[in-house]
Amino acid sequence: MNARVDLIEGGRIALGSLRANRLRTGLTVAAVGIGVATLLAIIAIIQGLNASFARQLASLGTSTLNIARMPQISMGPTWWLYRNRKQLTVAHMQAIADQSRYATLVVPELNEESKDVSSRDQTASSVDVVGTLADYQRVGGYEVTEGRFITDADSDNERFVIVLGSQVAEALFPDRSPVGESVRIDNRPYRVVGVLARKGQLLGQSLDLIAFVPFKSFLSVYGKKDFQIDVGSDDPKDLDKLEDEVTGILRRARNVPPDKPDDFSIFRAEQLADTYKSLTGALYGVAVAVGVITLIVGGIGIMNIMLVSVRERTREIGIRRALGARRRTIVVQFLLEASAVSALGGVIGTTVGLGMAKLVAAVTSLTAAVQPLTVLAGVGFAALVGLIFGIWPAARAAQLDPVEALRHE
Repeated sequence: MNARVDLIEGGRIALGSLRANRLRTGLTVAAVGIGVATLLAIIAIIQGLNASFARQLASLGTSTLNIARMPQISMGPTWWLYRNRKQLTVAHMQAIADQSRYATLVVPELNEESKDVSSRDQTASSVDVVGTLADYQRVGGYEVTEGRFITDADSDNERFVIVLGSQVAEALFPDRSPVGESVRIDNRPYRVVGVLARKGQLLGQSLDLIAFVPFKSFLSVYGKKDFQIDVGSDDPKDLDKLEDEVTGILRRARNVPPDKPDDFSIFRAEQLADTYKSLTGALYGVAVAVGVITLIVGGIGIMNIMLVSVRERTREIGIRRALGARRRTIVVQFLLEASAVSALGGVIGTTVGLGMAKLVAAVTSLTAAVQPLTVLAGVGFAALVGLIFGIWPAARAAQLDPVEALRHE
């Protein structure tokens, strides 16, 4: 009962004091609000980037292995470690298709990067041209919006047909359908049979600057290239088993001795996620630390202002103590005052911070995602800062001697 009375009465007195010192209250609220706004804007942008990366990563296929001679991701100049590895071949791909129990899709992938694709007076540059088979559509999770994807019959008959990524199609045929039209790559004509749905970007690289041609048609033009094999499973839970199985099949097919390491590399989408975390983890930590420091600076401002308030209200505190107010009551009053100012700054700062994040997302390529817990955490953390930095002023107020306080002028 006494605790409830202390809270109610202390809250009433605290609000009265805040209203009586509007300028001081406003400056304190502004200091906390700036800290909260900075912290919330940073967190919202970080959450947006993480969500965007997760969506982009999912578009690569979460139950797929990419097998290549060289690693997809390597840190530092390590290419010389792999330069003498033997090329992967169609025979290796066939061995996986024949012997694997977990693989449901096995397709080749050959790449020619940064090609110019032209049609009449239009050109799309930096296009990744991929030679593959029909099942690659399922491996890569591609959707066709117009026409069709390439077929195995296109490859068997070495047809010069092509499926365009959305960005390539828009660049070459901005005002008409590309299907049935002719494009040229390295001065060779291809007939467009399909257009892919937009996939967006991954780590700043467009996934729509791409074109697919039949596997054998690619070989007839560019000859033997650095061969890759994509292996898919229907169940993502089987991916570990699939990787172990494929490793054994390829080691036997490539005659790798038991005491030697693999002479090929297997890439999984989560490896890219691990790289993303390692590259951005420190950056995110620094960004959040800046926001926290800004908020702590606001907390120090609260403490200074509360100490001034204690000094100004020394006589009031003496009167209340002489009339029977306990030390706990004085502590509660000043803590409520500090946390109320801080919480108000948190509400304003949260609103401003989320608005800043949305503004940044609107005028730049960055994204911002706001989770309900983020909003609650922003206000709650601000109030907690007020409580923490209000403890010392509240304790000083409670420790004042009533007689000395009454003599204070």
